[in-house]
Amino acid sequence: MIAVWTSGLLSVASAQTVTDSVNVKKADGSERNVMLNASDATKPREIQIGLPSEDVNVYENGLPAVYSSAVHKLQYHWRSDASLGEVGLMSPSESAIRTGNIAYSVDSYSKLGQKEFKGILNYRANHFGMQQFDLNVSGGIGDKWLYSGSVYQNFDPGSFEAKLDEYTDRMQMYRAGITRLLGNKGKISLQYKYAYSRNTGNELNAAPFIYVGDGSIKEIPGFEPGLASYGPASGEIEYMDVMDGKMKKANLRDLENNRSHEIALLTDYTFDNGAKWSLNMKYMNAPEANYVDFGGSTISELSVEDGYTLADGTPYSGLVEGRRTWLHFGKVQNFLITSELEKRFGNHQLRFGLNEWYYYLDYHSSSFQWVGSVKEYPDILTASDGSRFYGFNELSPEYTVGSENKLAVYVTDNWQISPKLNFYYGGRLEYYRMSADQVAHSRYSGFYIGGTAPDGEVITPANVTKDKLNYAATAQLTYYMTKHFGLTADATVATRFPRINEYAGTGPTEEQYKRVTIPLIRGGLFYKNSWIDLTSMVTYIAKTNNIDQQNLTKPGTSEGKTVLLIYDIQTLGWTTSAEIDPFKGFHLHALFTYQKPVYKNYSAGVTFNDGTQMSVNANNMIVKEIPQILVELDPSYNITKDLRLWLSFRYFGKTYANLQEALYFNGRWETFGGINWSVNKHLDLGVSVVNFLNQKGAKGTISGSELITKEEASKYAGCYMSGSYLRPFTVEFSASIKF
Repeated sequence: MIAVWTSGLLSVASAQTVTDSVNVKKADGSERNVMLNASDATKPREIQIGLPSEDVNVYENGLPAVYSSAVHKLQYHWRSDASLGEVGLMSPSESAIRTGNIAYSVDSYSKLGQKEFKGILNYRANHFGMQQFDLNVSGGIGDKWLYSGSVYQNFDPGSFEAKLDEYTDRMQMYRAGITRLLGNKGKISLQYKYAYSRNTGNELNAAPFIYVGDGSIKEIPGFEPGLASYGPASGEIEYMDVMDGKMKKANLRDLENNRSHEIALLTDYTFDNGAKWSLNMKYMNAPEANYVDFGGSTISELSVEDGYTLADGTPYSGLVEGRRTWLHFGKVQNFLITSELEKRFGNHQLRFGLNEWYYYLDYHSSSFQWVGSVKEYPDILTASDGSRFYGFNELSPEYTVGSENKLAVYVTDNWQISPKLNFYYGGRLEYYRMSADQVAHSRYSGFYIGGTAPDGEVITPANVTKDKLNYAATAQLTYYMTKHFGLTADATVATRFPRINEYAGTGPTEEQYKRVTIPLIRGGLFYKNSWIDLTSMVTYIAKTNNIDQQNLTKPGTSEGKTVLLIYDIQTLGWTTSAEIDPFKGFHLHALFTYQKPVYKNYSAGVTFNDGTQMSVNANNMIVKEIPQILVELDPSYNITKDLRLWLSFRYFGKTYANLQEALYFNGRWETFGGINWSVNKHLDLGVSVVNFLNQKGAKGTISGSELITKEEASKYAGCYMSGSYLRPFTVEFSASIKF
């Protein structure tokens, strides 16, 4: 496997204290701690496999927690809380067959209850003022009924005062379920969930800095990334509604609301012959699936002669950045069914499955631009013509209404050929239908549905309908040459066609509409004994016809154009991982990965307003944001049976911050540590630290740098730029009360 990282499902503070309430399942061959969040407490950690992530892959009771995070974000509808009974991982090969997607997928299951009453209350806080409450109660009603109810509340002001909102993450979630036991054969459960979320932090994840030129950055005087807000103090904005062209005023705080309702029916039954059958289905309705994105461009310096003023009319001179804002409005519904039948026949463990997944999306976004001062709580400057906002819907406003449906059958067989030889294989065939309204016309300033473009065309949506067959297949062979040493190899392939969200922009043309194919081939050695489990593998993974909508900025300016890119990615890598238990009470998870992800067939051209033509050619260049070297070290030690010390070190090697290997960030360590004390059978306490080395810096991409080439890179040393920042030093506290 190219890059195998733990999946962050719970906060660091509670990472080692919740095992009494959440059982951890492991994927075959996996010894990964799926409880530790390495970067963001609001959503699962991405597990890299050498490709840019398409989506966050989380399943609940055999069904997607959200069908797609493109509009309805996972963290707005799902959190790993006390309502979950089990959390684990599906391997890429298993995920390909059961879901059609090659990825390490989080596999979670709801807590249904038990005959005796149980309750658990989890509390978390940090030194920035975040407080989180998480309660579950469950029990029995007579001999044939169980119940479970949960409440989750998160009040997170973030690591700085946002001023746009009192919280950067406000989440509340309520669950209730009742279960009918079918003797000792099975059960039927009915569950309801309501979720509300407002995540202002989504738009405040960038900061300005000085790019030194050697992969490091320096802070701008008076601005400490991660501890200062790069969002305006007031959320009052004006935008053009892409649906009708009308100018509207709003507050950004009110454009972040997400609400969803979900009802699920879960059934499982064991027949007399040992066959196990499950039928899980759910309907989810999100009448509000809204969020705001901020973007940046080039940072430059203005003089008084440029004519910009502050809100009170004072002439402005100093650093400015062309800022970009997207307002996303969505309504989402889905009806999902998964059914599986499992039966053992001799040395064969067979599974037959069915997916019927329907997804409806009503989505549009509006965009605008503004000139902001470069400081904490930047001023929105007024131009000489009196305007504060401009470029309405010029940069990638989106629109689509439609649905997609996946009807799939699949089968897997885990065949234990002999005590030394195991063969796992399977296949999936999926009928895929998509019907979506699309606006293929290029965007321009003043773009809206029903408007007239500069070329005279009336902007009118047109329907695109596709009926296609997707497939997936996998085969994995494991052979023990000796009692402790063996060989393993597997090959997996999955295909798909462009999805409905990829038509929200200009979308692929008929000539660009091609099958996306993802092959994964792995092979290596393993060694296991009583104190070590070691695996070393070489991996190849690729992806053809990847669709990406890029906003390309003219270097040195704030002018940008939106371009649809279709390209391939190939990655070759080597990973060695180990689980080590050298003496009682001590455990070490260690992982090293070297990989080389490169672009293929990546080129595009763009023409700016003054007629300047520029191109980007990233063929055979390293994929941005993906490190070539990854290291993970997770030691833990039980000082006593009730007191545990744990640490986590994660190293991300040099990453490129733009498309053409011109700008980059040096390698960085993400560090975590904590101590957990099981006071008694009713109380657990914990303290942990995020980023205890207090590393500061930037990550991801640099705004406005898309077209900068290697030859031009030296010119940008010492320049002011902006991008994402590392999570700051944070102390967290946790308590868990069981009753």
